[in-house]
Amino acid sequence: MDGLDTRHGWSRRQMGALALGSGMAAMLAPSAGLAQAGPTETAPQPAEPTRLVSAGETLRPEIVGQFGIVAAGRHYACAAGMRLLMAGGNATDAGVAAVFAAAVTEISHFGFGGEAPTMIFDTATNRAVAISGQGTAPALATPDRFAAAGIIPGNGPDAGTVPAVVDAMALALEVNGTKSLAEVMQPAIELADGFVMYNFLAEVFASQQRATSRFADAYRTYYPQGKLPVVGELFRQPSLARTLRTIAQADAAVLAQGGDRLAAIRAGRDAFYTGDIARRIGAAVERDGGAMRYADLASYRGKVEEPLRASVFGHEVLKCGWWSQGPALLMALNIAEAAGIAQMEPGSARYLHTLAEAIKLAFDDRNAFFGDPDFVAVPGDALLSKDYARARAAQIGPRASVAHRYGDPWAIEGGTRPVAFVPRRLTPPAGPTADTTAIEVVDAAGNLFSCTPSSGWLLGGAYIAGDTGVPLSNRMTIFDLDPTSPNVLAPGKRPRTTLSPTLVLKDGKPHLAIGTPGGDNQDQQIANVLLRTMAYGQPLQAAIEAPRINSNHFHGSFGAKVDAPGELEIEDRVPAEVRQELTAMGHKLDVLGPYGVSTGIVAAGVAPGMTTLRGGADVRRERYVFGW
Repeated sequence: MDGLDTRHGWSRRQMGALALGSGMAAMLAPSAGLAQAGPTETAPQPAEPTRLVSAGETLRPEIVGQFGIVAAGRHYACAAGMRLLMAGGNATDAGVAAVFAAAVTEISHFGFGGEAPTMIFDTATNRAVAISGQGTAPALATPDRFAAAGIIPGNGPDAGTVPAVVDAMALALEVNGTKSLAEVMQPAIELADGFVMYNFLAEVFASQQRATSRFADAYRTYYPQGKLPVVGELFRQPSLARTLRTIAQADAAVLAQGGDRLAAIRAGRDAFYTGDIARRIGAAVERDGGAMRYADLASYRGKVEEPLRASVFGHEVLKCGWWSQGPALLMALNIAEAAGIAQMEPGSARYLHTLAEAIKLAFDDRNAFFGDPDFVAVPGDALLSKDYARARAAQIGPRASVAHRYGDPWAIEGGTRPVAFVPRRLTPPAGPTADTTAIEVVDAAGNLFSCTPSSGWLLGGAYIAGDTGVPLSNRMTIFDLDPTSPNVLAPGKRPRTTLSPTLVLKDGKPHLAIGTPGGDNQDQQIANVLLRTMAYGQPLQAAIEAPRINSNHFHGSFGAKVDAPGELEIEDRVPAEVRQELTAMGHKLDVLGPYGVSTGIVAAGVAPGMTTLRGGADVRRERYVFGW
């Protein structure tokens, strides 16, 4: 429906007709719903164009097109992705280029030695895949190593799982790409040679100078001669540029000798994991007292897996496996659907209460039952079953729960029941945790790419391995040290990561790629948005900008595993009377600013019922979306 200009009662479509000089007589006729001016009356004048009001207006426009759309953290990543689309690449080529560009330019949140869990939908085969993109614990990383401290550090030479970005992006290109590794890395190489420093990153550099000074290689790389980056100046990373070129040149050399694209991609990947780069990383970490060695990189292999799925609200939502928190989104949506949330008014107290309680139940189960299935048995069929969702939904009462309520999926799953793990808060103080970025791409054919890259961040002090320019991961701290936990640390194991790319299908066809930074918030925030688009048919950008909630009830993933039973963050755009109702229900509200939840949703996909494309980006952070 066209929005109305409230001063004249004219629709934007009618105003457009006026601007074009056509249809004026029809618009001013009685049949158009406007009174004719009398002989002494002056006809109403059209509004000045910048003052037109749209009923569906959002702070940012929803991007539409038919060529391709890239949604990402920064403009540099968006530009790298669009560059590959314009060069004839598909969504995967564009997504991989954007990930590499982000690893160079978004180092506040994500660096080249981090992680990149990825999901891809290929329209040619009508198949979706999940690429683990989550590094494993080094061989020397055991619970005994950290027992005395009682906690795993989030920064420094012992904080990192094996770097997974290069492997994950190589696998993505093998599965669904069309371009060479060198081609998709070219924008990142140019950015490593120098990109214009922007304000947000400059502020992070300033705030983390002291923390990073603990790590000599990182300090020399990021603060040459002790100087802070200046907004508007070129920021150069020559060591990282050299590493990127080594990978790209190995790929190009195979192609120059007549080798095929897949062999070239693998050669580029191996230049990182089995060549001199890996040796220098391993030597630097050993010198600095960390656990990672060359052998950990040389033996690392990521996986291409079948996604987990849930059919909810007439759509199919796809997530990565039990080594991620992704299935908690599927569980929360299943529980909310079973609780009848689709029949509630979106944004009402009853709706928000139901969503919050569904999230709490799902994420308590995340902590109790999720872990790398290569190491532990996960009752996955039961956790994702509709019977289990109905049983959990029945636990949602009129009052907010302040207890951790863990389910009993083994009663449905059957088999050998392991020793029950009870999550708990750790007493040692933990360091700060940083964040993540997200990259979502759709191309003209409807191929989807969703990636949530992270780690190698500046917060708490970046750790760079020797002269490689590669900041290493911060993901080890997600592991538990309790031997009864399915997420207990073990060599070669993936931590139960918070990184959580998402695909949505409608009638088996590509619909949406969506993701966000935010750690434990990620799948909660995706749930906030998907409920509005799937259950209520709201436009994508409007759903992204709608007021949000975020639960801090369950134990967090990082550091000391802090919980805050019953605490619910809520943006103050939720009406005061709704907030009062929620408080009366027992929710402990933490009222934030109008767009205060720590999130930054980006999304791209196919418009509902059409073959055209759409994309959206959050206003809560500096997010970017572009395409046509």
